[in-house]
Amino acid sequence: MALFLLVLVVCLAIFGGMIALLMLSGTPRYRTEPEHLLELFDKALQSRLNETEWNAIIGYPIRHDDYLDGIRRRAQRLMDEHGRHGRVTRGKALLDATGQEELAALRDHLAAHTALQRGRD
Repeated sequence: MALFLLVLVVCLAIFGGMIALLMLSGTPRYRTEPEHLLELFDKALQSRLNETEWNAIIGYPIRHDDYLDGIRRRAQRLMDEHGRHGRVTRGKALLDATGQEELAALRDHLAAHTALQRGRD
């Protein structure tokens, strides 16, 4: 009987510790910042980006900043209008020529907006 109680107490301590650890640890969150989007746009313009990385960042909603989410949605629309699935695997750029121009303009707009915001802070 003593062995049973000892095993029960040890198991309850282990399970209780695990539950406390899981409840106290926070959920990891990815927070997209303007620098992340600028780096992504630079890679896309230099054709150093694969579709998986593009989709992972552009497909993730940005809830903490409406302006950045608007930029993300515009970039997603650019991909829908000027990109084709599998272009990168065939050795082509992620977007066609018109899409590259529009992405460069979007990148410059975001860089200017970010510089203004940093100047105010």
